[in-house]
Formats: sequence, C-alpha cells, structure tokens
Amino acid sequence: QVQLMESGGGWVRAGGSLRLSCATSGIIFSIQDMGWYRQAPGKQRELVAVIVRGGSTNYADSVKGRFVISRDNAKNTAYLQMNSLKPEDTAVYYCNALAGTEGDYVPLFEPWGQGTQVTVDS
Repeated sequence: QVQLMESGGGWVRAGGSLRLSCATSGIIFSIQDMGWYRQAPGKQRELVAVIVRGGSTNYADSVKGRFVISRDNAKNTAYLQMNSLKPEDTAVYYCNALAGTEGDYVPLFEPWGQGTQVTVDS
C-alpha cells in the first residue's frame, strides 16, 4: 500500500522559511520522479517543484529562486526547502510521485496524503 506523508508546515511571517518533508512507503522511491504540489483555497492544485530520479530539478516560475526540492533515497523521503516566503505561498502542500515528462507531469498515486498546511502572514 502506497503512503505519502507530508509534514513540516506551519505559520510563518513573510520572508521566513519552512522545510517540508514527504516520507513515502510502498514505492520504490529511488526510481520515482517526485513532485511537490500545492492547493490554495478556491484554486486548483498546482505542481511547484520536481526532482527526477537522477537528481535534476525543475520549478514553477512562482517559486523559482526561493524553493529548493531535494531527496534522500536512503530515507525514501523528499524535501522542499521554502525560503523568502510570501503570503501567496499560503496553501496545503502535497507530494506525489510523477508520471510523464517535463511539462507534462501527472501525479502517479491515489489517494493523496493529508498534506501539510503552510500559512504565510504578511
């Protein structure tokens, strides 16, 4: 059974930082491309960061230069370091493995994890 367990969210003032973790089980983590998504109230879920199994990364323009995605294959865990946070980063953050290729990724597993809430106060 696949499990995706996000943690590390919280409340932070604008300009602050948070580090999110995505612990996985039930998958062969090392061969998966992984992504972080977020969903703000009233908006669709969007993919904000990708790390492929080889370690290359890609980011949405809205977070480029501020967020860093990484992975630890030994711990079956992906991370999202979020710096210079803005109020518009407020959302529930989710992780998932990805299918497809750059520009055409889709989430691989259902159900999603519970997500972790990030709230950025101005």
